[in-house]
Amino acid sequence: MIGGLGTFALESGRRLFDLVLPPRCKKCGALVVADDALCASCWTALTFLGPPWCACCGRPFEFDIGGDALCGTCIAEPPLYGRARAALAYDDASREMILRFKHGGDESLTRLFARWMVQSGEELFASEPLILPVPLHLWRRVRRRFNQSALIASDLARATGLSWDPLSLERARRTPSQGGLGKTARRDNVRGAFQVRADRRERLKGRHLLLVDDVWTSGATAEACIRACRKAGAAQIDLLTLARVL
Repeated sequence: MIGGLGTFALESGRRLFDLVLPPRCKKCGALVVADDALCASCWTALTFLGPPWCACCGRPFEFDIGGDALCGTCIAEPPLYGRARAALAYDDASREMILRFKHGGDESLTRLFARWMVQSGEELFASEPLILPVPLHLWRRVRRRFNQSALIASDLARATGLSWDPLSLERARRTPSQGGLGKTARRDNVRGAFQVRADRRERLKGRHLLLVDDVWTSGATAEACIRACRKAGAAQIDLLTLARVL
């Protein structure tokens, strides 16, 4: 009886709250029917990534050429990661919302983004990897107030029941922003910028890791993180990002 009354009270409270502060689209602010959602117009404007795609890097194919098919880039230059997946294309429709999260401090977008990434990265969770967010340097984290990749990683762990580790991988030196740099310059900028803490190397040794980041541009940051994890003895490293520049 008490449980029923409690449920009724919670539901009544939620409905009252929705009347006072109704849920709004996380992108444009229009009224929507549920929290952490987009309106129909904003939803259809986004480009969600999914099969058919390259079995390795997740780059979309125009036609289905087989579930194990690889793109030309992965054939010519096999990447350091095992598999990579992204939920969205980073384009005009997604850019403002992602930048508002990354640089504008809008943490309310975390659950929505994590939900999309759970769907796009479903196959990566099967081997129960340890989730590692791409770290920020201490001073950049202080300026932003949070590490956006760590926020997403935490919600991914909560949604999948997997463990996550925000401490083992760290940024060993401060680097200039990658914005405006070409592919080669990006690689040079972050070369040797990441390391696994000496007192936590055993935690990663022989493990399957899932590296989590917000936007995949050239892949230079992910490569630098993967090299550091491999040096620490990780067995396999996959990559999951919110968005990808195509």
